[in-house]
Amino acid sequence: MKYYFTRQIHLILITTFLLFGFNANAQNADIALLRYINLGRNTTLDPTFKFVSNTSAGISVATPLVIYGIGLIKKDSSLKSNAIFIGETILVSAVITTGLKNAIQRQRPFITYPEIEKEDSGGSYAMPSGHTANAFATATSLSMAYPKWYVITPAFAWAATVGYSRLHLGVHYPSDVFAGAFVGAGSAYLTYKLNKWIHKKWPCKNEKK
Repeated sequence: MKYYFTRQIHLILITTFLLFGFNANAQNADIALLRYINLGRNTTLDPTFKFVSNTSAGISVATPLVIYGIGLIKKDSSLKSNAIFIGETILVSAVITTGLKNAIQRQRPFITYPEIEKEDSGGSYAMPSGHTANAFATATSLSMAYPKWYVITPAFAWAATVGYSRLHLGVHYPSDVFAGAFVGAGSAYLTYKLNKWIHKKWPCKNEKK
């Protein structure tokens, strides 16, 4: 049951991603939803969503560093192990995201559709959303390390807000955001499985006793 919620998230994200990827009218739905969010937005919230969007990298880097630092101070190997797991997840997510961006090479929506109002930076390719992937990688790995409601709820609320901010600011399609969420959450589960396989294949001396 510990990782049940993660599997449910994966199922939802996979279903949504497949709908966007294989529906004949997917592109029309994609841009229609983006237009609705971006062009109909409350512009007074632009600075707020820019701030939220920019927290993606900072929180993703700070989370494992802070936990590891606390682990060093307390001499707690469990904290240090969790911090390493979260850091590994973020790294795996970044590698997958970069690979997919260069493989898919999807242009940003404001390039293809000039009416979309770009309110934040968007330099590289669009699919998947790197900010969203970072946020969901952090939220999912943190929630797997500490499966408590008071960790899970704010972590995923923040990650979802980061994803929405990319639409509000006009720099991603909805499918980019869903794909980013899938990559981020999937990276946490993949990292967990890889670590479990590695520890089983090459157990530490303490584990053999």
